[in-house]
Amino acid sequence: MADLEFFFDAVCPWAWITSRWVTEVQAQRQYEVEWRFISLKMINEQLEADWYTPQYKASHMAGLYVHRVADEVRLQHGNAGVSDLYTATGVAFHQHQRRPEINEAPVAFMSEMLSAAGLPVALAEEALHDGHDAYIRADTELAFSRTGKDVGTPIITFHPGAANEGSFFGPVISTIPRGAEAERLWDAIEVIATTTGVAELKRSIRDRPNFD
Repeated sequence: MADLEFFFDAVCPWAWITSRWVTEVQAQRQYEVEWRFISLKMINEQLEADWYTPQYKASHMAGLYVHRVADEVRLQHGNAGVSDLYTATGVAFHQHQRRPEINEAPVAFMSEMLSAAGLPVALAEEALHDGHDAYIRADTELAFSRTGKDVGTPIITFHPGAANEGSFFGPVISTIPRGAEAERLWDAIEVIATTTGVAELKRSIRDRPNFD
């Protein structure tokens, strides 16, 4: 059983920053992290708000393209492969600002990401196969069952399956904590997530995301 489950959508910059914090702590403490899916496209598929523009929808479709390929990677190469693919796409999307390219040519873009992750490029064709969507939707619904609705990405679960299992949306952080700072934040969030009765801790003020 993993020490942490991390539900992500590759297009979310906040999830990407949080994921790099998680990998920082993972390297220091040898935690096992299972990378799972939560789809912003599926979360918002019934949304009719004015702000949900074609550009937003394209961004969320980009995430689904990645999820479909990542699901096939999960089936053929396991959790480590999903981690490697998320890293490759996250660097391209957020550090190099290449997200729009996937909507222009999903298979070609995912071929490049798979190659960067050391995975078979033939799996890029899965970006167009909606047979993966049922599993992605089930993971999305599982994440929400643990936190309640009206949250986004990421969702993390400490100690999945254990008596002290605890899940939260976030933490939403604007910079990636490193070293001792990363461990200090981890310990604080773990206490909050696994303490009975804690439901929400929130503020809306945040800095712009910093991917360094």
